[in-house]
Amino acid sequence: MDFSFIWTIISFILIFSAIVIFHEGGHFLLARINGIKVLEFTVGLGPKLIHFQKGGTEFSLRALPFGGACIFENPDELEDEEEEKENEEKLTKDLESDKTHKSFKDASVWSRIITVFAGPLFNIVLAYILGLFVVFFCGETLTTVDSVMDGYPAKEAGIQAGDVITKINGERVYLFNEIRLITFVDDSEIYTVEFLRDGQKMSVSFNPRNEGGQRMLGISSKDFVSCSNLSMFKYSALEVRYWLKATFKSLKMLFTGKLSKDDLSGPVGVAQVIDTTIDETKQYGVFTVILNMVNIAVLLSVNLGIMNLLPLPALDGGRLVFLLIEAVIGKAVPRKAEAYIHLAGIVLLLIVSVFVFFNDITKFFR
Repeated sequence: MDFSFIWTIISFILIFSAIVIFHEGGHFLLARINGIKVLEFTVGLGPKLIHFQKGGTEFSLRALPFGGACIFENPDELEDEEEEKENEEKLTKDLESDKTHKSFKDASVWSRIITVFAGPLFNIVLAYILGLFVVFFCGETLTTVDSVMDGYPAKEAGIQAGDVITKINGERVYLFNEIRLITFVDDSEIYTVEFLRDGQKMSVSFNPRNEGGQRMLGISSKDFVSCSNLSMFKYSALEVRYWLKATFKSLKMLFTGKLSKDDLSGPVGVAQVIDTTIDETKQYGVFTVILNMVNIAVLLSVNLGIMNLLPLPALDGGRLVFLLIEAVIGKAVPRKAEAYIHLAGIVLLLIVSVFVFFNDITKFFR
């Protein structure tokens, strides 16, 4: 039996379940704080495996470990008038029996905005919590230059060992990984590097060397800092900041055509990354594997949080657009118009999901 495959499946389920529970938990918690009734809190898709009722909410675990939902109210805006009236009457009776909560649409617009925004926000919170674990055991590498390679542009520009890189092309950097990220995504012909030398601010500009599409400065760092103390709170925040920047830069490259379809990955692609990571790190022990899985969870949680905030129909960001319009003009967008727009968004997301799934599968044969 291939135990690596089993660990891949277990890791995949645990990572996605944690991310979904935190995301939907954010919606649920802020809904309850704002007195909004939650009809169902569900993790997964498909038939129910486990479900129970508590506090007026049905909690359920479903068969497929993909996605989840925090369902506020049942009436579908696309139902005909008679069905909608019947469901609204049922919801009204439920709410009358629960005097402490109200339906989502009856809550104030700012209560709804906070509740919708809480899902992506909690993904960032989860990333920070997991980041504490990663930096506590792994530490961080900062931006003090340890060595400068002969023949590379950094040395020719006058950068020396001991210089502390503070900015590249006007972008503040705290971690050496941020320097790597910039050289990977920033295709500027000229790099302006700002640094501190003996406390004095200095700046140089030069052309990075291009080696196989990768821009090289010719510097390295061994400025390692241990985070097995209170500093882990600071460096976990910097770690999350790094992944936020990586996500935004990746999205920019995607929308500007600098990334190809093979740079996209769905659940199948993520499972493949998890499997490869387990296979390559298991020789170093179980704890190393766990650290890598947690690091993947940090990346995925940040990604899900940012992706959900994109102003696209059916996503949290798309719903926030309608709620913000309502907050500004003092009047809600017609329910049916919003519902049709979100339906179009769902159809588009399904098409994209099928494309990404098919692309992930075909990668195995290419």
